[in-house]
Amino acid sequence: MLCIDDLCEMADHYAPVEYLVREAAQQWEHDQAMALRRAVFCIEQGIFARDDRDAIDDHARLLVAMSCNGGMPEQVVGTVRIHRGDSTGEWWGSRLAVHPAFRSQGHLGATLIRLAVSRAHALGCTTFLAQVQMQNVPLFKKLGWQLREETSVHGRPHARMQADLGWYPPCHDPVSGFVTRAKVAA
Repeated sequence: MLCIDDLCEMADHYAPVEYLVREAAQQWEHDQAMALRRAVFCIEQGIFARDDRDAIDDHARLLVAMSCNGGMPEQVVGTVRIHRGDSTGEWWGSRLAVHPAFRSQGHLGATLIRLAVSRAHALGCTTFLAQVQMQNVPLFKKLGWQLREETSVHGRPHARMQADLGWYPPCHDPVSGFVTRAKVAA
């Protein structure tokens, strides 16, 4: 059985200085992202019994946030997927997950959201939507999202939200992605 703690083999005192957030480019990135999703959505939250994969994964683009050591990506600590919707120009983001040990950084989820919308924007997105767990609505609102309606997904309260594309310039280079620095303690 996979445990969330098994995903982070680093010593308790280790804190990465920077993170690379990009489209998954190597198999290990994909594998660690899928393991992180299982740990968060199956083990931690209990939303799915064994695996959270679905038919969307067959055509979605997988984005990852990776801790870096010496400037080199080392471990996937966050992920989200993006995919085309049913109508022209419509894109969706889903399965946003950040490893519990890295949530205190506060910026990883926001950076994944920024890349998700920016990447879709570069691919012709005119409307970007997500089903957001209710506890995450304030974060999305801070990032220029609007609440469209409250709903339920997998029996849990969610909000259907829409990104304001004006906040998200297109990202045409998904493999370079974004680099973000660790939050420095005061």
